[in-house]
Amino acid sequence: MALYSDKVMDHFRNPRNVGVLEDANGIGEVGNPVCGDIMKMYLKINDDEIIEDVKFETFGCGSAIASSSMATELIKGKSVEEALSLTNKAVAEALDGLPAHKMHCSVLAEEAIKSAIDDYNKRKNGEK
Repeated sequence: MALYSDKVMDHFRNPRNVGVLEDANGIGEVGNPVCGDIMKMYLKINDDEIIEDVKFETFGCGSAIASSSMATELIKGKSVEEALSLTNKAVAEALDGLPAHKMHCSVLAEEAIKSAIDDYNKRKNGEK
């Protein structure tokens, strides 16, 4: 059996939504000091609290890139509330699984989304 699913390899080789979103109104950055992976998530959320666009920058292994890519695909067009309910397990399942020692990558994707939504809420409420 292959270590990585075809979906993981596809999202690693052809990541979706890569880059910086210049007009983002929610930005989250998280990292894992143990493995060195860093994820930055950019969200453009409209007045109806729908995620119109999402981009990411990830410094890390193939599983981290694939998890970031899949997570962006899962939340694009969704409400903030729906995005907040996305779990790392849902990201891993959408990728047809991750090896146990790479599950932390899907956790980072979940945390990056939540961090970006937290930033959006702070900006909306006039907080720094």
